Amino acid sequence: MVKIVFITGASSGFGKACAEKFASHGYDLVLNGRREERLGALKEDLEKRFNVAVILSVFDVRNREEVFSSFADIPSDWQHIDVLINNAGLALGRDYFDEASLEDWDTMIDTNLKGLIYVTKAALPLLKKSQQPHIINMGSVAGKEVYEKGNVYCASKAAVDTLSHSMRIDFLRFNIKVTAIHPGAAETEFSIVRFKGDEAAAKKIYDGLKPLTAEDVADVVYYCTTLPSHVCINDLVLTCTQQADAIYFNRT
Repeated sequence: MVKIVFITGASSGFGKACAEKFASHGYDLVLNGRREERLGALKEDLEKRFNVAVILSVFDVRNREEVFSSFADIPSDWQHIDVLINNAGLALGRDYFDEASLEDWDTMIDTNLKGLIYVTKAALPLLKKSQQPHIINMGSVAGKEVYEKGNVYCASKAAVDTLSHSMRIDFLRFNIKVTAIHPGAAETEFSIVRFKGDEAAAKKIYDGLKPLTAEDVADVVYYCTTLPSHVCINDLVLTCTQQADAIYFNRT
């Protein structure tokens, strides 16, 4: 049976890179995101290049009703998921707590935390149909150490870390692997979103660094899913060589 991977936030960044990586190894894909045009172009490209089947599941992970109805609408011959990649997430703003936007906070909590919960809950019946089910939760080094002006973003990613551990325990009885992957500085659209389109501010984050790429992270995600059935990487922190954690860098 061909393996199926479900990827949230697949229209760009880590999600898109994971889609390309898994497609290159013959996985069929269910791609989620809000930007249907981008997803459609990616679907066409992957099917042409890798001769795999791709379907789209367009919804906003923040919307509980959309999440569950979209999973209910997955075609009958796609009714199992071998790998769920909870990638959808974002940072908005980098402000002191007292100066930050409540709307930004709500968006981060609703996407990074509640969205992950909704998608995982909706996907569980399909994961249970796999012989080797695996959940990948995309965290961040920001969930491991708190830094100035990180406040709610750090808190949302710390929650992903804790939830991943909890899932790993609760899903032992189903033999579902759960891996939390926590990337450090990676040059994607992430910083542009965080700084709300200010490309100069976004680019400054990477001054003096050779940061991770989306493809670097996708390679690690894929590796974690290809280990023997009795081996599970529970928690993994990934940074470029010039970064030790969320705070310490060696910029050149």
